[in-house]
Amino acid sequence: MSHQFIQHAGRPGQRDAELNCQKAAGEFIKETLESDNEICYKCPDDEWPDKDRVKCVPKRYEFLSYRDDPLVLVFLSTSLFLCIMTIFITGSFMYFWDTPVVKANNRTVSFILLTSILLSFLCVFLFLGRPVDITCMLRQVSFGIFFSIAVSSVLAKTITVYIAFKATKPGSSWSTWVTVKLSKSIVFFCSSVQVLICTIWVSVSPPYQENDISSSPGIIIIQCNEGSVIGFYSVLGYMGLLAGVSLVLAFMVRTLPDSFNEAKYITFSMLVFCSVWIAMIPAYLSTRGKYMVAVEVFAILTSSAGILACIFLPKLYILLMEPNLNSRKHMLQK
Repeated sequence: MSHQFIQHAGRPGQRDAELNCQKAAGEFIKETLESDNEICYKCPDDEWPDKDRVKCVPKRYEFLSYRDDPLVLVFLSTSLFLCIMTIFITGSFMYFWDTPVVKANNRTVSFILLTSILLSFLCVFLFLGRPVDITCMLRQVSFGIFFSIAVSSVLAKTITVYIAFKATKPGSSWSTWVTVKLSKSIVFFCSSVQVLICTIWVSVSPPYQENDISSSPGIIIIQCNEGSVIGFYSVLGYMGLLAGVSLVLAFMVRTLPDSFNEAKYITFSMLVFCSVWIAMIPAYLSTRGKYMVAVEVFAILTSSAGILACIFLPKLYILLMEPNLNSRKHMLQK
């Protein structure tokens, strides 16, 4: 480390050479009557001069600590609340499994989407606490895969809405494509691509834990090195591609009849998702240490909550508060 020097008695002949090291560091020992007997030496990498510069003291470790950091408490409570909310919505959909509102919007894919959102909230716990090699690897891989399953499910819903509308036209050949198997195939294929990207990333250059001793004076930042930057941004880029395609398709079919139209809710959810991650990238690149991790955790929670709220809360409101609207007759009238 530069400028990690403290006072120490030594031979007078060493004074000029040692002051040169101080000049290079930009700090100087104060002149005294016995200045010819003062020299400087470098503290170990894990220590730092005290304020009087007479002894080395341990540096402070920085990470999102469960014990000392209020940010962790905020993320922890928010993640737990959103997990409980997701479980409640999933239970409500299972209870009303055979009702028109649940049936109309591809209930199998809805269940996959809710499960992936729940897992996305749970993967936040991998970002909290002191990072180690295994959590550094699992946090990015799990985040990438769970989010890809969620966005793939949204994409499958969007395509289903489009095909369902096309199939209502007389003599349309699109009716043969309106199957649950198609939706599952879309989710499986799109998610498999992300799994392949993550597998290559982990095999070639996996994330690992490192100590950053140079970014902040007097602080050792315990952080995760992403290993391959190309791998990390390939994961983000693929998720962005899926979200962008979903947003464009949903926007195109947002004005279809309400009996089929989940697209307007998907449009709002993808707008939230894309806005959060577009804003996250410059914030992520401009921060260091625990605040870099905090930015990513905030983006995970916000974007997942946006999908949950935009797609499922309107349906939950009908199921619980307006059961008279949960009928085939009402949907056909609309």
